[in-house]
Amino acid sequence: MKTHKKPLTSQLSWLLALCLILAFTPSTYAQKITNYLEVKGKIAESESKDEIAKATVTLMGTNLSTVSNNEGEFALKIPAKDANKQLKITALGFNEKIILLPENLKKPLKIKLDYSIINLDPANLVAYTDAKALVKKVLNKRKDNYLGNETVMTAFYRETIKKRSKNASLAEAVVNIYKQPNANSKKDQIRLVKSRKDTDYSKLDTIALKLQGGPFSTLYVDVMKYPEYIFSPETMDAYTFRFGKISEINGENVFVIRFKQRGEVLTPLYEGNLYIGATSLALVKATYALKLDNTDEVNKMFVRRKPSDVKIKPRNISYEVNYREKNGRWVYGYSKADLSFEVKKKRRFFKSIYTLSCEMAVTDWQLAPANASWEGDDEIDEYIIMADQNLGFGDPEFWGTYNVIEPEKSIESAIKKIQRRLERSEDRASLGGK
Repeated sequence: MKTHKKPLTSQLSWLLALCLILAFTPSTYAQKITNYLEVKGKIAESESKDEIAKATVTLMGTNLSTVSNNEGEFALKIPAKDANKQLKITALGFNEKIILLPENLKKPLKIKLDYSIINLDPANLVAYTDAKALVKKVLNKRKDNYLGNETVMTAFYRETIKKRSKNASLAEAVVNIYKQPNANSKKDQIRLVKSRKDTDYSKLDTIALKLQGGPFSTLYVDVMKYPEYIFSPETMDAYTFRFGKISEINGENVFVIRFKQRGEVLTPLYEGNLYIGATSLALVKATYALKLDNTDEVNKMFVRRKPSDVKIKPRNISYEVNYREKNGRWVYGYSKADLSFEVKKKRRFFKSIYTLSCEMAVTDWQLAPANASWEGDDEIDEYIIMADQNLGFGDPEFWGTYNVIEPEKSIESAIKKIQRRLERSEDRASLGGK
């Protein structure tokens, strides 16, 4: 078997540990909207009425945007002065929709998207018959298709840990990302702006499961910035590539390239789909999962520390990244990681299933000022573990004017439970002080 460069998973640095807490210092820099309105809505398919997850909602003429959650819901805070602007809603496989904001924003918008009708361009179909060669061409065009300047991005990050269906840990943060151009070998940097977290380790039984990497765990899923974590020169030959069914986004045909690890390769690699603009040759979306056949090697990538009497088996490790187009150039917009592990202690009959999920959506961005740098400043470390003591769930106005990803019903329920628990704690403290 060939020796391959370590894949993305070794860089995400997930951690299963008994007890480990890192503290960090928030940054004071952020982009805030002083006088704002909030637009809420739900996005669904026009025919089936099914919710559309991860649709991008953008305030036209600005870089303000968000994504819909798994239930199709979104909320976008916009400057009051832009109340007469339009919203653009895009999702892979659907026609984009542009709507004028209504005068009354108190009522949530109901937005229906139509499936796109693919108009095949024979010239493009003839031009690309080798899927692997097309992927290489896309990687070589990173400098042309994506922003070539440093940017400062504001993003929202959410991280959850569950034991079966029970929420055991929930963390959320607004961060600033100092994003380097794809052609630049420098890594991106992150500053924490605002965060909150609550953990109930009693729901995790005797194992305290923790995620190392925080926002970096999603940032490193950016294939166009960090292609070497998946498609390095050494690993390209370890995959097979083939064309799938053509799709559409933003009015452009999109090639679907399916890739998977060759059967004779034992090193855990990936399989998934790449969505490539037929005209621009820009990667607009990627979904992929780690092959889990070699359990021992997968555990070496993810399990940093565990009790000797605990056996861990990975069940699912998958990723998604989406990009957004602005004036012919593409920028990183959203990414997600989902991991599931089966945990069993010796002399115990039952197994426990733990699920870790984290996602990050860019809500605003601007070109970085000339000669700007975060070198030497208090940016967070890529091995960070979100600190347990950052609690803000009791404050309904915690996020203020920052844009966030709308919580799904299960997360919304968890937040309400946390708020009630904090209120009870405050009441007991108040009674004890009398």
